[in-house]
Amino acid sequence: MTPLYVTRVPSVYSLHQLDDGFPGKGLVPTPHSPVSDIPGQLLPKLSYSPAAGTTSKRVRSFGNLQAHLVPDVDEPSTLFSGSDTDSVGDAQVPFVQDSPSAGGSNLMDSILLAEWEDRAEQGLFRYDVTACPTQLVPGTYGFIAQCNEGRASKKRATEFRVDQVCQPWDAKKFNFQKALQQEILFQYEAGLQGDGNQPKFIPASPANTSPNLVFINVSPIEYGHVLLVPHVMDDLTQLVDQQSMRLALQFCEHSSNPYFRLCYNSLGAYGTINHLHFQGYYLQAPFAVERAPTAPVPAYSGSRRFKDVRVYQLVEYPVRGLVFECGQNLPDMADFVAEVCVRLQEANIPHNLFIVDCGMRVFLYPNAFAAAKAEGRVPSELLDSQVDPASFEISGHIIMKRQQDYDGLTQEAVWDLLSYASLSEEAFIKFSHFALDY
Repeated sequence: MTPLYVTRVPSVYSLHQLDDGFPGKGLVPTPHSPVSDIPGQLLPKLSYSPAAGTTSKRVRSFGNLQAHLVPDVDEPSTLFSGSDTDSVGDAQVPFVQDSPSAGGSNLMDSILLAEWEDRAEQGLFRYDVTACPTQLVPGTYGFIAQCNEGRASKKRATEFRVDQVCQPWDAKKFNFQKALQQEILFQYEAGLQGDGNQPKFIPASPANTSPNLVFINVSPIEYGHVLLVPHVMDDLTQLVDQQSMRLALQFCEHSSNPYFRLCYNSLGAYGTINHLHFQGYYLQAPFAVERAPTAPVPAYSGSRRFKDVRVYQLVEYPVRGLVFECGQNLPDMADFVAEVCVRLQEANIPHNLFIVDCGMRVFLYPNAFAAAKAEGRVPSELLDSQVDPASFEISGHIIMKRQQDYDGLTQEAVWDLLSYASLSEEAFIKFSHFALDY
């Protein structure tokens, strides 16, 4: 297996380089104060209008397994300055050597990665994720494995029940209002009607009473690992609604980078903090699920309300799931996915979301792994690995917490692990009818 390593972004981007009036990079007035003190504080702010987040984008940026295609992205040279390939069966999977911020990436990518690098230089992460070895698992699907022993020993412990998707807000437990302000990268606003179509960057803008914030993940699993926290002071539990789903899809749209993906894990599907948040990072290779085959959902004729959104189901993949593909109407896509999630929340069905193609495609997985563990169906050797499949793992990026499990990892072993997160074929048919309400 060929080892892969994450490279650092050249330290030539900084907020003060983007605006001569900004006194320094990574600056927050009170870095060691909690986020709960943030209203009124001056913080960097990135804002966009709705029109900037509703244009049509290409889906299936990385082709599909059947066609054995290399990535098919718009002007890849503008995203990265160089690339290499690694063979995956008969297909060619790209591995880009240079940083995502190189080669003229957009404003959000430049700010996000520069400030993430700054926090790394300040020593705010619990371990150096760039030193974690990564390998391509042999096989046709191109699963990617990382050995991250720090994730097991230094990640914050889960504080919530795994058998309930909806749980009340508990101010005594960890939430992002208790995080330090130095972990904030910037405020993020999708914008208001009439703002125009161009992104606006304000180096120092007063935070409102409950801003949308982008944080570093202090226990990262990949380069540029961040958290998007909507309305941080509103005590929102880990439940998706239409407003937060629109924010998440627009965030991906504004990156305009197919190597940036965003995910959501409900409680019960290995969401570990009951404060609404999405996670995202840059992985310079296709996730296995992005190239997996899909097929029409049996007996489903489409949504009458959201006609611009097509829905498929995964086939020939270890975990069954639904795939939402957007035409041109991103708000409709967000509202449709949110409506399904609300239905799952009310039925106490744990689930994960994986957002790709700059927000134009969303995978939804009902996650049965915790139930399989509780019922004693997961073999002890898999339990010993301490890998609980959440969105990124199910999608194909496997975070191994022990060297012995990482060494010699096979596609068959990955498939076996992930299969315990999947519903049976019969259960998935019932799930699809319920989720899509047909």
